[in-house]
Amino acid sequence: MSVNVNRSVSDQFYRYKMPRLIAKVEGKGNGIKTVIVNMVDVAKALNRPPTYPTKFFGCELGAQTQFDTKNDRYIVNGSHEANKLQDMLDGFIRKFVLCTECDNPETELHVNPKKQTIGTSCKACGNRGMLDTRHKLCTFILKNPPESNDSGSASAKKEKEKKNRKKDKENGSGSGEAGNQKNFDAPEAVDGDDDDEDWAEETTEEAQRRRMEEISDHAKNLTLSEDLEKPLEERVNLFYNFVKQKKESGTIDAADKEILAEAERLDVKAMGPLILSELLFNENIRDQIKKYKRHFLRFCHNNKKAQKYLLGGFECVVKLHQVQLLPRVPIILKDLYDADLLEEDVIFAWAEKVSKKYVSKELAKEIHAKAAPFVKWLKEAEEESEGSEEEEEEDDENVEVVYSSSARELKVETVKPDTPEKEEDDIDIDAI
Repeated sequence: MSVNVNRSVSDQFYRYKMPRLIAKVEGKGNGIKTVIVNMVDVAKALNRPPTYPTKFFGCELGAQTQFDTKNDRYIVNGSHEANKLQDMLDGFIRKFVLCTECDNPETELHVNPKKQTIGTSCKACGNRGMLDTRHKLCTFILKNPPESNDSGSASAKKEKEKKNRKKDKENGSGSGEAGNQKNFDAPEAVDGDDDDEDWAEETTEEAQRRRMEEISDHAKNLTLSEDLEKPLEERVNLFYNFVKQKKESGTIDAADKEILAEAERLDVKAMGPLILSELLFNENIRDQIKKYKRHFLRFCHNNKKAQKYLLGGFECVVKLHQVQLLPRVPIILKDLYDADLLEEDVIFAWAEKVSKKYVSKELAKEIHAKAAPFVKWLKEAEEESEGSEEEEEEDDENVEVVYSSSARELKVETVKPDTPEKEEDDIDIDAI
């Protein structure tokens, strides 16, 4: 059954039709996937490669996609209904197929990987425009431009030249043929001059350096979307290697902002303290807490999840240097607390439950036993601070502001609260 390419048009005689999507779910559990059976036919009706709408589904659903062009199998990981994919296809058609001027699906894409732009031209109305390249699919299109565009336009030009030459021969005018030959050669010469001019501007060392910086910026943008599509384990490894490279190059002391930016780029900010602990801490952890305090604060400030990972990293460091660090567990925890890297609530929650997530249960029990005096001290300090606050509040209630007509300023006096048993019958108004 076919449907209108632009489904907002309800006209049954609408000339632009496409087959309705057919989706087939295969596999079970973690290996479940959705095969779009007729993606080739759908893409042909849209004049787009079948990989484009498939990748669009992956970007919108946050799922990985697979292409088997030899067997015409286009797969989106996960279980997805055909109706849902059909609605999603409407979004792809609006953004990447329909002309912005006439709403007809007769557009062609013109990809320029060098300038990182994607242009569109409409055969119906002649409108030309540029796509907004912020969508993740644009990164894929820039890396995989349509194959038919360049070759198709080149063959069309050749056919046109042949036809024009044939007409000249039929007219039998040699001068006309020569004139036409010039006409055909001229555009090629102009095109060649344009290319030379583009490159002529890039001959200076400064211009070449600037161009290389632009290329590196584009490369960063391309890798951004690719890295985010990778599993969590791979992204953590990328972050680990980034921090390790900074440490080995000797630039890690001033790289706290870069490290945070890389963690945010890879969406592993909460796990950052765990990686930093492994790379920056050893048996001299007390000195290193002071040295790298700024690095950890960028992750742990007002982030309880990151603080939990920091405690996990601390346990791992104790495991690696058990002889030196196990007796000093309470002192190290106090250093982390004093550096504002850990909050009381996080420490109390950690102390309540022994976990074998990072170290063996036996070692975890030992670490918690060593940490018990510090946790006890922290609880008592918190209770004392609460008690002193209550006393201050009571003192504030017993303070009165007394005004004397003979004095020129207000006086603050502390008075004892009146008890109902010792009430005076006579009140001296002048004494108030």
